[in-house]
Amino acid sequence: MTRTGALSSVLVLAAVLLFSTTALAQSADRETLETEIRAALAELKETERQFLAPSAKDQRKNAVFLSQPDTGLIRLLPRETFQDKLTINGGGAYYSFARLTHEYGFGSDIELEQRQFSVGFAGADFGFLTRLGKKSLEGATLDDPAAVFLASFTAPTIEAEAREQARRSGTGFEANGFTYKSRQPLKAKNTYLLRSISYRESDLLVAFRLIREDTDGSAVILWKILKRFPVPELARP
Repeated sequence: MTRTGALSSVLVLAAVLLFSTTALAQSADRETLETEIRAALAELKETERQFLAPSAKDQRKNAVFLSQPDTGLIRLLPRETFQDKLTINGGGAYYSFARLTHEYGFGSDIELEQRQFSVGFAGADFGFLTRLGKKSLEGATLDDPAAVFLASFTAPTIEAEAREQARRSGTGFEANGFTYKSRQPLKAKNTYLLRSISYRESDLLVAFRLIREDTDGSAVILWKILKRFPVPELARP
């Protein structure tokens, strides 16, 4: 082999070794970065969990009520403020009483936006809200006159009928002397009834009370499930 050929071989070998070393270093660096990203995300999610949580004072004040089954205390964040500021899907503006999660996309039952509670967000899902005023949450039962329509309503199995109910709820209507809509404004210390129909997910009748609206626009609500209905299904066309 000539000196030129030998030199070329050495240069090629050196280049290969350098590329391999660089590739290994990059791989190691990427693994380190991935680990750091996962740790940062875990820390961020924990911070968000704390940010969403009601205060310890609220927890203590309602401890007796919360010791009962199918009850809870949550904070909803205003969608218009936090939609793109948190990693959680939906920005903490949604909640599923069936799955106990703020994460949007799991049969969410309630939303907070523009100082209004709302129900019915995807596909043919819909629901009804009515406000009971200053009535205590303990006094909101299936025997309440405002709950009669909500408890007796049968979820449609035909999509066109479900969408018609959604339009009806969006406009608002009266039944048995009470007004039902898909949206209701926030009223401090007021109690509400909610029927949320989420196809293939859940169907619930829930009573909840707005116990406080914080300075950041978030709403702290105390809730209880009054009735669980069979999971609704839409008939295939």
